[in-house]
Amino acid sequence: MSQLFSSITIGSLQLKNRLVVSPMCQYSAEDGFANNWHLVHLGQFAIGGAAAVIQEATAISPEGRISYGDLGLWSDDHLEKYKEITTFIKENGAVPGIQLAHAGRKASSNKPWIGRGQFAPSDPLGWQTLAPSALAFHSGDYVPQELKIGQIKELIEQFGEAARRAVQAGYEIIELHAAHGYLIHQFLSPLSNLREDEFGGTFENRIRFLTEIINRVQREITSQSLWVRISATDWAENGWDLDQSILLSQLLTEQGVDVIDVSSGGLVSYQKIDVGPAYQLPFATAIKEKTGSTTATVGLIKTAAQAAEIIEQNKADLILIARSFLDDPHLPLHFAKELSVDTPWPKQYERAK
Repeated sequence: MSQLFSSITIGSLQLKNRLVVSPMCQYSAEDGFANNWHLVHLGQFAIGGAAAVIQEATAISPEGRISYGDLGLWSDDHLEKYKEITTFIKENGAVPGIQLAHAGRKASSNKPWIGRGQFAPSDPLGWQTLAPSALAFHSGDYVPQELKIGQIKELIEQFGEAARRAVQAGYEIIELHAAHGYLIHQFLSPLSNLREDEFGGTFENRIRFLTEIINRVQREITSQSLWVRISATDWAENGWDLDQSILLSQLLTEQGVDVIDVSSGGLVSYQKIDVGPAYQLPFATAIKEKTGSTTATVGLIKTAAQAAEIIEQNKADLILIARSFLDDPHLPLHFAKELSVDTPWPKQYERAK
């Protein structure tokens, strides 16, 4: 049998194969509340054979949303629909996960199919953005407010409270979004963090926001698996890079993080990315080899043979896929067929096997 369909134990979790649905923003919520779109969108992947389904970036505060259409987890009122979603995912053989996030200076934006422009703080659909330093992402964006120490501490607490709610809602994977130029990543990179206090300057200070969030979140989790998504490089000179990512990953693993979910980029508008099939895999492989961390890889992994080769050659432990799951929610079932693996189908769908 292809190792792509071998099970893996991560902490107290057992995943039935190595194919995981990557978080994908849907921009379809209102006031942070999930609805039937999210139930069907996420539930279909469980039916389709994914080992785990990780919910889109879910904001820890209203100001942490990328757009006014993002999901949120800043209130207990949000829990009811999330419980329905996690129950359905579990009933259909997959592990439900959630990505907790704050967009920082990239918040207060429009839905992408309308236009990615940023709303003014005074606009009814926008708000004042926050960041480690008063540096805008695009030259035409509104300058974010530089966070004070008290505000940073409050954000750390909000991550903890969101984790508490995620556990209560039934999520079994808690992923912290420290990639793609959002708030935690903004603290990590010297290109966006110009602070001179204990949260800026040295490597140890720039990672402090993330490590303190992890400490706070760990107070809320019991059997849940803690993952962190990082951008392994900013793809920009003098920015966050692979060497720093390796050092961070080693520290996070020692701190009790179960999986390093390795992506890249998103911090600066002038990044230069060399895009190609599995173009981010070398970062995950380097982190795995240098640290012994359990790693997940993402980015233009589209075929069964490609995914299987990554696992069989021990280049990463998990494959996270986004767009190909949108194209084919039953991707694992079809990958299994291509690789001559006899994997169970839902009883309701067996006549199509």
